[in-house]
Amino acid sequence: MPENNDLTEISPSIFSMNEREAYKQSLLQDLQSRCKAINQNDREAWLKINSKEDWESFRNPRIDALKRSLGIFPSNAVNPNICVTGIFEGDGYNIENIVYESRTGLYVTANLYKPSLSQFKPPAIVIIHSHHNPKTQSELQDMGMTWARNGCVVLVMDQLGYGERRQHTPGPRQDYRFRYINGIQLHVIGDSLMGWMIWDVMRGIDILLDRYNVDEEKIILIGSVAGGGDVAGVTAALDTRIKCAIPFNFGGPQPETQYPLPDNAEEIFDYMGGGSWESTRNLRLSGRDGFLHWVIVASIAPRYLIYAHEFSWDREHDPIWKRLQKVFGFYNASENLFFTHGSGVLSGQPPEATHCNNVGAIHRKMIHSALEKWFDIPIPQEYQNRLPENKLMCLKQNSPIQQPLHRIFADIGISRSMTFRKSLDKLTPNEKIDHLRQKWAELLGDINPKSDPSIQMSKDQANNDICVERILLEVELSVTVPMLGIYKNFGIDKPRSAVIGIAQRGKDGFLKERTKKVSDLIEKGSIIFLPDIRYTGENCSFVSRDRQSESTSISATEWMLGQTILGSQLRDLRSVIRYIGTRSDVKSNEIKLWGDSFAPTNPSDFKDPLIDEGQSLYQAEPLGAILALFGALYEENVSAIIARGMIDGYRSILNDTYCYIPHDAIIPEAMTAGDLSDIIAALAPRLLLMVRLPNGVDAGKRFGNLVYNVD
Repeated sequence: MPENNDLTEISPSIFSMNEREAYKQSLLQDLQSRCKAINQNDREAWLKINSKEDWESFRNPRIDALKRSLGIFPSNAVNPNICVTGIFEGDGYNIENIVYESRTGLYVTANLYKPSLSQFKPPAIVIIHSHHNPKTQSELQDMGMTWARNGCVVLVMDQLGYGERRQHTPGPRQDYRFRYINGIQLHVIGDSLMGWMIWDVMRGIDILLDRYNVDEEKIILIGSVAGGGDVAGVTAALDTRIKCAIPFNFGGPQPETQYPLPDNAEEIFDYMGGGSWESTRNLRLSGRDGFLHWVIVASIAPRYLIYAHEFSWDREHDPIWKRLQKVFGFYNASENLFFTHGSGVLSGQPPEATHCNNVGAIHRKMIHSALEKWFDIPIPQEYQNRLPENKLMCLKQNSPIQQPLHRIFADIGISRSMTFRKSLDKLTPNEKIDHLRQKWAELLGDINPKSDPSIQMSKDQANNDICVERILLEVELSVTVPMLGIYKNFGIDKPRSAVIGIAQRGKDGFLKERTKKVSDLIEKGSIIFLPDIRYTGENCSFVSRDRQSESTSISATEWMLGQTILGSQLRDLRSVIRYIGTRSDVKSNEIKLWGDSFAPTNPSDFKDPLIDEGQSLYQAEPLGAILALFGALYEENVSAIIARGMIDGYRSILNDTYCYIPHDAIIPEAMTAGDLSDIIAALAPRLLLMVRLPNGVDAGKRFGNLVYNVD
């Protein structure tokens, strides 16, 4: 035990190493069990589908939910503005380098491959590139030239954040990283990267129909391996103008899936999948609302579908193929379903394993035969005359100037925040609180404590009269919160105020980084409670919190289930607050929340490094401060809040191209609920102290009894 109030000598650990591992596993098992329940519900629902009517009753609400989950699509769209910035004349084909306006101020760069001789109502093929490369990649050129020489119009565009639409420093896998960052920023405003990519494709189809007079019955969409198939599958599900979809690696077994599949694949297949950094793959709310990948792909029936796999395909045991056959059979359209696949497995090497960056020649062989049968497109002679990238560049000196993406996102987010704030203007203070509680609960997920926690506690006392309680609160069946209670024994038995400290590093961070402040509060008579709610402190099983971390995967999976980690952490915090409020040694109306961050800050001259190069970036850790605000919003016996290391609302995530915040600190659609500042305003007249860290973000405004201090 500590002497002379040296709190650093207090061990923050309550769990033994074995217990820590057990509790880690219990959290993961809880997540896995909820995913398994989704898969089981899906299997049971599928068994009840025995007719076209059954299928459509199952399909329609799920596809409607899919569209809602993607965000708000522009309304009253007119034909896009288009500018041809260059033309290349090849052997039997031409390439137009075009720029078109997808949204106000948002321009798409694309290569449009055409037959040299004008065709009446030519077929149209739209190709969505993978997350590996932009529109100039060699396989994309091969496909564009080959099909254009064969009488088709082929559109290959740069996806958002790629090629000429890139706004970040180029480098190995930088596009991957910014696909993730743009996805986070779009979620904050209430949209999604998938939704914006889909809209770009739809606007491209508008151009093909309006300007190039393509055959509306022969519009074909190809989605490349590694991310392109995701966008193609969802676009085809939502846009019936697409008559044939070829989504690679989407809907069924993935390159990472065991091959061959086991005999009981139908019973054990992971229909929902799991979360990752790739937001176009782990679609938010897909588990909760049932629009799993196979449902999206099957919804294309009875239009034409080529079920496409990059590597070997176990046709006999693939449960999704069986479902697709059954669905197409409901429409007597079995002839509209085909497949293509490669060979080998992901871990193999060429030529045995048919790796490709987009769509390889071996995969196109089977596609050619299907397109000949369905659309009278003759099987072409593969053509290769790859051009240098500069020949395919669309942005010239007189091209439209692309606004920074984060500013476009910010303008939309601010507009939505202002719309919500107007809804608060006519409400009384109590009505505002109720409205905010309801709205944020919709975004956070389940935030209500399950039951009164069970408690285990031991107490130690030092010679200097500092008492330390080691408390275990079982707040849910699979969730136990280890907590320290620290106070000074003054020899007077009366209730005192309580301060609850919350941070990503948990109680260890408070004892090591805030020793003096904790000591001062104890000397003034407060009881300090330091809980490690789930995924914090010794309840946290992962060290890395970057894009490809376990933390991101867990958070993304929670989004698929309709939950957020912040929402679950708030549930834990509310259980802690309620437990502390029942203690006889605590003034139940004088509970204060202290949210803090111990994250290192980046130097003032910091330059964003390429992935795996230079000094690693430090991320913000605003969890403690955000949870302190929400704890006060939902628990009325919280009398004051200290928010240290606070972000200036979710709007601040849109201040720059770069973004340094963990996935689990994001609340999807946050700016449709105003922002954190609206919660601050509603908490008046309770005292709130916001402390800015070096390189932190200024709160910018004063609300109620807000005291702003620079530390």
